[in-house]
Amino acid sequence: MPVTIKDVARAAGVSPATVSRTLATPELVHADTRRRVQQAVDALGYKPNRAARGLITGRTGNLGLIVPDLTNPFFPGVVKGVQTRARESDYAVFLADTDEDPSAEADVVRNLSKQVDGIILCSPRMSEEELRSLTGETPIVMLNRRVGRMPSVTVNSADGIRQAVAHLTALGHRRIAYVPGPKLSWSNRERVRALRQHTAAAGVELVEVGNVAPQFAGGVAAADQVLATGVTAVLGYNDLVALGMLSRFAARGVAVPERISVMGFDDIVLSEMVNPSLTTLAQPKEQTGRAGVDLLLQLLADPERAFSRRELESHLMVRNSTGPAPTP
Repeated sequence: MPVTIKDVARAAGVSPATVSRTLATPELVHADTRRRVQQAVDALGYKPNRAARGLITGRTGNLGLIVPDLTNPFFPGVVKGVQTRARESDYAVFLADTDEDPSAEADVVRNLSKQVDGIILCSPRMSEEELRSLTGETPIVMLNRRVGRMPSVTVNSADGIRQAVAHLTALGHRRIAYVPGPKLSWSNRERVRALRQHTAAAGVELVEVGNVAPQFAGGVAAADQVLATGVTAVLGYNDLVALGMLSRFAARGVAVPERISVMGFDDIVLSEMVNPSLTTLAQPKEQTGRAGVDLLLQLLADPERAFSRRELESHLMVRNSTGPAPTP
């Protein structure tokens, strides 16, 4: 038979009401009583009923996670980090995918907010005005996006770009291209800004090719335009775009890295499996997810301390898709 709250109360020598209060609001219970109740809970393996606990605390015990595209291999790593950290804190996670549709994001947030205590928005594409309006409806933490004083977890793009430009210039590249992602992507804007800054500082010409979908097909579509520019190196918005370019270059018989060097962002698992393996800027995917849960739980515990921001570091993974610039 399942262990009940009465069993825990009997083992701890307290009333069922005290056990319930200890589990719901431990700060209101004497330390010795808390210790005895927790010992009984651990010894009996008691699992509180989530629905019953919600009636007491007013909380659902659920967190929401919204991502733009689950087919992108970058996001499962983030999802894993969120789920692991949420489970450690005894929360369940509801997951939603907006299919790269900015117009759907606000509706998904509003629908999901009725079932969760707070929401983690991963790489949201909606406008700043829409994001600000949603914060009054439910606690929100953003990943890979920064807006004003809203809680967020981001990656230091500027330093990652610095590493990438330094790597390519050391190989003799003086004219490189960037294939940007969605115009509404905050990460894309940050990368463009950092690329312009660091290529100018290094005396390197930057050629920006038109925006593409952040998918394999986007890279395939951009590859011919990249070759037409005459650059000796190219960075794709993410690894999927870079892999699409590798595929198209191979189909055209363009040698990588002998004719052109290729780089991506994210370090998805596929980047090591292709030939040549992809040089990329690794993003701490699982760490980003875990940090997002930590910020959201802090926000739920103390709404007055709503402003909190974490910035994680990226690092260069040098593989076989980059090499010395070809001799003119």
